[in-house]
Amino acid sequence: MPKMTFIERDGTRREVEAPLGLSVLEVAHRHGVDIEGACEGSLACSTCHVIVDSAWFGKLTPPTEDEEDMLDLAFGLEKTSRLGCQIVITEALDGLTVRLPAATRNLLDP
Repeated sequence: MPKMTFIERDGTRREVEAPLGLSVLEVAHRHGVDIEGACEGSLACSTCHVIVDSAWFGKLTPPTEDEEDMLDLAFGLEKTSRLGCQIVITEALDGLTVRLPAATRNLLDP
């Protein structure tokens, strides 16, 4: 089974199993990684914002215009920022490493 690594806000590296076909957000929730995902992966918020390791960024499919619009709302945006709900695990992503941003901004929370 593919694996991926989350670098948590405190710098802790956590390697987890990442089943094919699941999104990074779904993998995070399965393993108790602190990614909110307020819109439950419907591309309506930026709370699943992750920073992809630069070695992996080029292996991802390019973001859609809708994802780019949501990323504009993310806190701490970086060049390799993506939404975890939009990265789907494939064999080619076995070993993917993502870092959690220092904070998130939930615009869905009243």
